[in-house]
Parts: sequence; C-alpha cells; structure tokens
Amino acid sequence: MLAVDQVSVQYGARNLFRDLSFTVRAKERWSLAGPNGAGKSTLMKIIAGIDHPDSGRIIKAKQTTVGYLPQEGVSHKGSTVFDEVAKAFDDVLQLETQLKEVEAELERADPASEAYGDLLEVFGDISLRLDHHDVAKMRPRIATVLGGLGFSKTDFERQAGEFSGGWQMRIAMAKLLLREPSVLLLDEPTNHLDIETVQWLEQWLRGYGGAILLISHDRSMLDNLTNRTLAFENGGVQQYSGNYSFYLQERVARREQAERAYKNQAREIEKAEKLINRFRAKASKAKMVQSRIKQLEKVERIELEQDAAAMDFRFPQPERSGQTVLKLENVCKRYGDNTVLDDLDFAIERGDKIAIVGVNGAGKSTFSRIIARVEEPSSGTVTEGHKVGIAYFSQTHADELDPAKTVLGTLEGSVTAAAAGNLRTLLGAFLFRGDDVFKSVGVLSGGERGRLALARMLLQPANFLVLDEPTNHLDLQSQEVLQRALADYTGAYAIVSHNRSFLDPIVTKVLEFIPGEKPRLYYGNVSDYLEKKKADLEEAAGRSAQTGRAAGGGGGGGGGGETPSGGSSASRKEQRRLEAKAREERAAKLRPLKRDFEAVEAEIAALEEERATLSAKLSDPDFFKSAEDAPAAMKRYAEIEPLLEARMTKWAEVSDRIEALENA
Repeated sequence: MLAVDQVSVQYGARNLFRDLSFTVRAKERWSLAGPNGAGKSTLMKIIAGIDHPDSGRIIKAKQTTVGYLPQEGVSHKGSTVFDEVAKAFDDVLQLETQLKEVEAELERADPASEAYGDLLEVFGDISLRLDHHDVAKMRPRIATVLGGLGFSKTDFERQAGEFSGGWQMRIAMAKLLLREPSVLLLDEPTNHLDIETVQWLEQWLRGYGGAILLISHDRSMLDNLTNRTLAFENGGVQQYSGNYSFYLQERVARREQAERAYKNQAREIEKAEKLINRFRAKASKAKMVQSRIKQLEKVERIELEQDAAAMDFRFPQPERSGQTVLKLENVCKRYGDNTVLDDLDFAIERGDKIAIVGVNGAGKSTFSRIIARVEEPSSGTVTEGHKVGIAYFSQTHADELDPAKTVLGTLEGSVTAAAAGNLRTLLGAFLFRGDDVFKSVGVLSGGERGRLALARMLLQPANFLVLDEPTNHLDLQSQEVLQRALADYTGAYAIVSHNRSFLDPIVTKVLEFIPGEKPRLYYGNVSDYLEKKKADLEEAAGRSAQTGRAAGGGGGGGGGGETPSGGSSASRKEQRRLEAKAREERAAKLRPLKRDFEAVEAEIAALEEERATLSAKLSDPDFFKSAEDAPAAMKRYAEIEPLLEARMTKWAEVSDRIEALENA
C-alpha cells in the first residue's frame, strides 16, 4: 500500500534518521516509539505529504489514501458539528472512480503476478469502504462516531466554532475515522480524551480496515493495538515485529547479541594487531604484515550504541501531615446557571493515592482546582488538615513561566536548598539535557514548557500533590521517571489522567465523575475500576431483562404483593394464553429470518464454489491461451470477493437477529 524508501532527515549537524526504508501493508498496525524530538512526528508529516525529506521518497499505490491527525492546531467553524463531520463523505465519488480504475488495471494485469493479488486486495478494500458509505447508513454512522468520541446529541447541532481545542481535535478525529483512508496516521490521539473515550477509540481502531501508524505515550493502547514497532533511538530507527512490550524485550536481546559480536570482533582485532606488531620489523614478513594491515583496514568496526543514561528523581520528602489531609462538606460549584458540583462530601486521608476519572466536562478539573485551593466553591466548606502543604500542576501553568528565564534558572528560583543538587538530574529526566538547560523559556515549544512547569512543581516541599493531566507531554521514559517518584512519595496525591498504564501501579482509589450525578469512589486501581464498571453494567442489563420478562408475563409473578401460589385458575389460564401468544408471535418473526438465513448460506456456498473453480482455472497457464475466456474469468473473480463479503455481513446480521429472538 505504501513504502518509505531511503528517507533521510537532518537538522544542522544532527541526523534524525538516515536511509530509512519500510513497507506498510494492509491492516498492519505500526507503533512509532522513542523519546520526544527523535523524529516520529516528522516522519508522519513526511508520509502525509506535509513535510519533505532531505533525500528519499514515499511510494504510494495510486488508490492509496492517507489521513493524518496532528497533535494540535486543528480548528473548525462555519457549520454545525454534525455538518462538519459529514464532510468526511465528500470522497465517496472519488472511491467509485478508484474502483473503476482498479477494475481496468485488473483486466490488464497478469493473474499469475504478485501485482494482481495486490490489486485484488485493493479492489476488495475499496468495495467494502463503498459499502460502508451507503447513504442510508451515513447519518447513523456519524452519530455513532460522535457519540463514541463524547459528543452528546445536543452537541450535534451546535456550531463547531463554539468548542475548545480538545473538542476541536475530536471533531477532526471523527472526520478522519469516517473518511476511512487506506493509511491512518495518528499523532498522540488520546491527549484530549477521557478513559471511556480512549477505550471506545481503541475498540474502533481494532476493527479498522486500513493500516494504522500510531504515536502514543499510552503503553496500554500500544500493547493492545499495534503489531509492529519502529523504534527511534540513538539517531537511528530499528524495526521490531511486535508491540511495545515485545520491542522492549527484543531490544535487550539485540543489545546483548551486539555486545557479544563487539567483544568477539575486539578479540580478533587484538590478535591481528599483535601479529602485525610482532613481525613489523622483519623484512621476510613484510608482505604478510602488509596483507594483514589491509585486511584490518577493511574490517567494518562494530560500534555499540550507548543507552540513554537511566534518569531518576525523588521528591523532597515531605513533612508528615495530619490523618485528614482535606475535607469537603456540602461543596457546590456553579458557573452562572451551570452547576458542576452539587452538595459534595469527600475526605482525603494521609497516604491516599487517588485517580480522578470521568468524561470531559463532568467536573474533574473543577474538583482538582478546589482541592488544590486555587479556586473556592460557590458554597460549602473545604478544610485543610494539620500541617498540609499543597502543590498543584495544571496545563495552564506552562503559560505562567517567565519567558526571559532559562530552563535551569526557572527551577533555581523555586527550589529548596535540599533539592538544589537534583536540578540537572530532574531536568534530564524531563528531556532537558546538555545545553538545553540554558535555553530561554521563550523559545520552548508548548510541550517543552509543560514539562518544565511539571518539573518546577515537583520540587515544591508539599505533602499533597494535585496533578491535572501530568503525562500529556511526557514520553514513556519520562513517564516512568515520574511514576517511580510517585511510587516512593510518602505524601498523598490526586491525579487527573486517562493514562491507564501510568496510573495502575501508583493509585489505590478511583474517583469517577459523572455529569449530573455525585462522584463515585472505587477501591483499587484503574483496571479494577473498569472491571467493576463492566460488572455493574452487565448486572444492570440482567436486572433490566429480568424486569422486562416479568412485565411481559401477563398476571404471573406476584404483582401487587400477591404470591405466585395465590393466583386464581383464571389468572393462570390467562398467563398461559399470553405465553402461547408470545411464542406464536416469536415463531412468526423467526420463520422469514430463518428462510433468509438458509438462502444466504446457499449463496455463500455457491460463491465459494465458483471462486474455487475460477482460482483453479486462473492458476493454469494454459487457460490464458483462450483470448475470450480469460478476461471474463478475471473480471468475475474480482467481483466475487466483495459479493462474498456482503453475503457474509448479511449472514452475520441475520444470525444475530435470530439469536436475539430465540434468547428473548
């Protein structure tokens, strides 16, 4: 579908990558892993056609389309959310044109060639996408994707320009998912999503028909979704045939192998040099010595790449607080007519490690500002415990940094004497290394300013930390540094985050915010919370089904406090009559469905038999000697695959409907 061929990018004297080549095939899931600034986003922009490499090229099949979601900077205005997202279907006519082009190429291609098989795959992919773009399905599909990304039905008719930056990115993502390009490029797609939306997106991407290239600092998503990894490290790019966890294991194995090869080569070189030095002065050995010298010069020396220094950081140990860190009583928070928190009672105890989760707009950030004491409630009281010191991080802190100060100077102005020796280590952990510490804040990117603001906050002597999305601009290595520091921290903390792999090892409570309801507290980590939520939903669905069956049972089942044994003969007779009627109605609905099911099964069997027959013919070189039969057979073979896909889809739909009726 798409190939990166000998691509090189250089900034000044620094090579991001050289002669990078790899091929992306249909339905592959690639992870682009490595530290910030290694070149992952640059490569994505090159593949998307936004940037150009210093050398090399991107090769795409004619029918291959590429869709790109950047980290930020997207805005929409001038139409409603629904109408804006509906623009994703503008390329349906283009798909129809592409299908005709592939049909023409199939007629010209050699059926025995690899290119013919690739064309058949492209033909099937385009046909399926055209089937998805059925006009009757467009509106429901738009509603499904918008709902999955967190938009309510009332949001559909709101002007797109009314939404903030994070929601603008969701609009862009909705358009991209509905457009269904052949190759989907996603650069940190989860930065502005809550946990439930991340789960929905992950599920959607699992069933995506095209290829995906993903940059993410959410290790859970990388492990659950990807099956190939491009690792950007030490100025090079290595390919791994597995997910992120596989890459970490394989990287260790490759390094051990390289170290063995390096030692073996060093021994051989040492032997050769000893031989040369021993006989260099002997004229009778001059020819042999010169030969060995030339051989040594031709040896390609193995160079061991140096691993980045393992960064570590520990919080200044905080003063011990009282048992109760913070107590909220009857807390309400309103913005005009909008009530975000209502009559909330909650206590945070010494040593609490709390994850704050929930959909965007439910009140997570409002709650974090109140417990950080940077915002007062509209009513109610917030009481701090004995000797409580609070440190707070939010994304807006990055905008409050002094642009005239250097990176190092920013930390020096707010650090205690005890932590002063940790500054370069802490800055290194958050990717400010070497001369980077002398850069002025004014030239830093948004992500760099966010990391610096977080580093400054972590140096404050506090025994209660409130962190609002601290991992958004941290690569996985820096996340691990922060994670280890929090694991060793003796104070309490509350973290607003959607990053499951970051939160799971370091939290023991989960506080879920739900719009219009009081927050719910769950004990355990985020995985425990998600399992409990799933179990609660299944239990609620079971109760609902049970209630529905009881309600449909006529007069049986003790309505109005009456026991089943107390019912009269007439009521039991009426109940049996209603049950018989229900069975008859169900049988009447099942009969046409079963006829459809049998008919579709027969069609599938016939198509599969026809495909097998044609495949046998097209594999026979003698068959192509017939100028009349071969083109017709090729065309029919190309038609069968999408027909089979459509019949299989119908078979699954009818089967599900039959099963639902039989289980009712």
